[in-house]
Amino acid sequence: MSIEDKQRLQRNDRVTIRTVAKHAGVSVAAVSKVMRNAYGVSEGLRAKVTGAIEELGYRPSRAARGLRGRSFTIGVLLIDIRNPFLPEVIAGVNGVLALSHYQAMIGVSDARVQLETSLIESMIDYKMDGLILVAPRLPSEIIAKFASEIPIVAVGFHDAGATAFDTVNADDQCGAEIAVEALLACGYRDIEMLSLGEREGHQVSVVRQREIGFRRAMQRAGLGSSAPISKIPIAQPKREETMRKFLSRKNRPRAVFCWSDLDAITLLSLAMEMGVRVPEDLAVIGYDNSSTAALGLVNLASIDQSGRELGQVATRTLISRIEGRTSAEHIFQIPSLVSRSSLTRSGSAKGA
Repeated sequence: MSIEDKQRLQRNDRVTIRTVAKHAGVSVAAVSKVMRNAYGVSEGLRAKVTGAIEELGYRPSRAARGLRGRSFTIGVLLIDIRNPFLPEVIAGVNGVLALSHYQAMIGVSDARVQLETSLIESMIDYKMDGLILVAPRLPSEIIAKFASEIPIVAVGFHDAGATAFDTVNADDQCGAEIAVEALLACGYRDIEMLSLGEREGHQVSVVRQREIGFRRAMQRAGLGSSAPISKIPIAQPKREETMRKFLSRKNRPRAVFCWSDLDAITLLSLAMEMGVRVPEDLAVIGYDNSSTAALGLVNLASIDQSGRELGQVATRTLISRIEGRTSAEHIFQIPSLVSRSSLTRSGSAKGA
């Protein structure tokens, strides 16, 4: 390091773990592993990092030191804070933690894998005792690698074969089947699902699990060949444009199952604006039973997966991991339907 570089650092910048990583030519995660003396660190990597630390005069913060005691802090990582279902999950987490010595720190990844990875690494660096990942986008093998460093529970992530981390889920396939069966019971047979685009979910995600349940219920009813799933993009304005096109279609179905209240509520709003009567012209069932769905002006029928209970169970499961449990647990909760006026009204027209 040149004298000028040292003077610049002394004048303007506090040396951080990222400064060390850049100087050593390695990732922040690699620096963190060396500092924690993590398993599998090569001597070459250790030499690079320790050399950079000495040269820069890096002094780790209290949170980033290789302390072995507990911080009594749990990280909660959300992928999209806009979803009205998430406050219930957080309330469940906080409800359990209020009776313990732990507190929660929340991070939002904004549905970006790179940011999600960075936030997890930061939570590990800050010596959090465990992580609750809500609907993570990362593949199982990456989560498993992180789980070798910190206890992890994934919510809304259907990987029952995971051994390094735990999962807590509502049975999303079952929830979708319940929605289809409710529509069939009301006399609707022309039913479609409104889901997210192919790139917005992997096989273990709640989106794809709900699609599986939808198709299975439709096939069981003898409607397998006419079980269409419309895909909507995640970003605006294309998201709303796609819903408008759906509502404007000449072959629009008589009933729709939306993968989430997040889109079902938007669909109801657009339907009102466009003069599509609900449920007379279009019956709608959402998923999550969010607080917004229950509002009188919304009155959205929805599948209730009890977000508060999911948060409670996930937190208890994580604490048991922190306290020494090593065998993986994969917990399922059975969802239920909350029927409201978007599904049927007395005298509503039904049928195909």
